[in-house]
Order: sequence, then C-alpha cells, then structure tokens
Amino acid sequence: MENESIRVRVGKEQDVPAVLGLIKELATYERAADEVSVTLDQLTDDGFGPNAIYGLFVAETDSNIVGIALYYEKYSTWKGRCLYLEDIIVTENMRGKGIGAQLFEAVIQVAKKRNSARMEWQVLNWNEPAIGFYKKYEAELDPEWLNGKLTREQIQSYK
Repeated sequence: MENESIRVRVGKEQDVPAVLGLIKELATYERAADEVSVTLDQLTDDGFGPNAIYGLFVAETDSNIVGIALYYEKYSTWKGRCLYLEDIIVTENMRGKGIGAQLFEAVIQVAKKRNSARMEWQVLNWNEPAIGFYKKYEAELDPEWLNGKLTREQIQSYK
C-alpha cells in the first residue's frame, strides 16, 4: 500500500458504507465505540438525499477509501455564515502521510469559495496528534467554550 497514490475527491453516495466504517473506527479511537447510532440509510439520506445537509471529501488510494472530511454550513449571529468541519478521519495505518492535510485543505477551499466568516471544528483535549496538526495551521484552539448538548432521548422526553 506504500506505493499507492492518494487522491482527494468529492464524496459520492456509493462511498457511504466506507464512510460509516471510518466513523466507527474514529469512535473506537475516541473511546466511544458504543455511541455511534447513525445508520447507513441516515448517512446516505443526510448527505445525498433531497435535503442533504453535509458535504464530504474522501481520500482514496487505488484500492479503497482511507480518509474523509465531513462538513456543513452553520450560522453565527455575530459573524454570519460559517463552515463547520465535523470530522477528519484517516484510517490508522495511513496516518502520517499527509492525507489529513489534503482533506483539511480541501475543506478550507470550500470555506474560501463560500466566503465563510469562520471555519470551525472541535478537537478532544487529549488528542495531542490532532492538536499538533491544527497548530501547524496556526489555528486558534479556544479553551474557554464548553460544549453543550441534549441527546435525542432528552429532546423527545422534553415536556
């Protein structure tokens, strides 16, 4: 596999099974394997259905998909349109080959083309390789903001 060239392209509907596999691999890496509940049908519909809500780049070798970048548009009341990078995932045995940089830079180009006010993402505070990666881009990593969320169950049970 060392001799295979890497190509980054816009994701296609037929890539979704491989995308879900990488999502599950990331969840395992982030010590949260049991938390992935998105289905193949959801991922397909949300990315390629009539109301698609995310964009996708894939990194592939001659033989398979080895990385993804999934992003979507969000809105800041202070800044306007922003691009949110949900995840960059590179399969473990292909890390350190510049694939993450190719994917990240592809998303930067989308943000640039859309004239986004910001491009945002999250990184776990213990993920030193990812933190180091983003620092190479002189990215601001903001320790002040806490992440809030309500689960589907909490939303549905709200009175």
